[in-house]
Amino acid sequence: MINWRDGVVRSLGRSWPGALELEIDIEGGPSGIRALAYPELVGSPEVGDRVSVTTTALARGLGTGGYALVAALPDRLPADPPVGPGHIVKARYTPLQTMVLGVDEQESAHHELLREADDLAGLPVVVADLHSALPAIVAGARLEASRAGLVAPRVAYVMTDGGALPAWFSRTIGALREAGWVAATITVGQAFGGDLEAVTVHTGLLAAALVVEADLVVVAQGPGNLGTGTRWGFSGVSAGEAVNAAAVLGGRPIACLRVSGADARERHLGISHHSLTAYGRVALAPADVAVPVFDGELAPLGVRVAEQAALLEAAPAGHRLVRIGTEGLLPALAQTPVRLSTMGRGLEEDPASFLAAGAAGVHAVRIAEGR
Repeated sequence: MINWRDGVVRSLGRSWPGALELEIDIEGGPSGIRALAYPELVGSPEVGDRVSVTTTALARGLGTGGYALVAALPDRLPADPPVGPGHIVKARYTPLQTMVLGVDEQESAHHELLREADDLAGLPVVVADLHSALPAIVAGARLEASRAGLVAPRVAYVMTDGGALPAWFSRTIGALREAGWVAATITVGQAFGGDLEAVTVHTGLLAAALVVEADLVVVAQGPGNLGTGTRWGFSGVSAGEAVNAAAVLGGRPIACLRVSGADARERHLGISHHSLTAYGRVALAPADVAVPVFDGELAPLGVRVAEQAALLEAAPAGHRLVRIGTEGLLPALAQTPVRLSTMGRGLEEDPASFLAAGAAGVHAVRIAEGR
């Protein structure tokens, strides 16, 4: 069931590509509630507008970023969109289902290019569990390119639908696009709002290679990782499926490990059980597993990570462990155009998490250059 509330817009807040923050007063309820609107779906709210919002996740303290979500401007509905190409429906059969032009569909200018496409030609594909790994992976890739005297790689981000469905929810995507760190976002499955839309991870990867002409691809779910504390009940199992997709298309899958030195939960300390399950059980094709080599204060954690990584080397898929030194990565991570944060912890609180993601980016560039 959904908690529905009506409110009035008190003020407008921050905005970023595709999203607008509001402060609203709930009718007969609390005042000054943070809300989020996606203008592409509901129109552009203005001060004084009446808004219908959903507050179910907010009431339960769940991961919508602490927002009520605007479902409609009932007194000022947006005009119908102009008739145009595109018949792919995403968020299908929900009240806010939206129609998009898929890069792979018949009406697309890229349909013929993708119709029989079947080969990534060894393109490096970094697969991660968490959305928060994205900027760190790109930081590592850019650092390695700089050290090798190369131009920064052209990066495509394939966003799967395990977390947020609208790419607009992510401030990270907007900031990385603005900084030129990500060339394009491709939203796949039920996810939408990217620069390009695709039906599956497979066509998303092919579009990254052939349409975006990326030097490397990062595949991860959007913000809002879902977990239940069970072995299989977490949205990150899709990371193993993405490894399979990259491999079957002739790409070079790279498994980015979810690592933490600060998580109080034993199952997430060192290499998370999410990575061990997704890559060790779900992935059926071999990947390069980027294993960060820690020194200094993180050296003891590095020993634990190495021991856990050995389980992936022995997995049926036959993964290859690639140990990546992390020297020079911390300063590079500190210069990302977005604040690094994972599970509420920043770079200072949990540097191992971001160093592990950065190591995967380092390895991707080395592969691209044949090293």
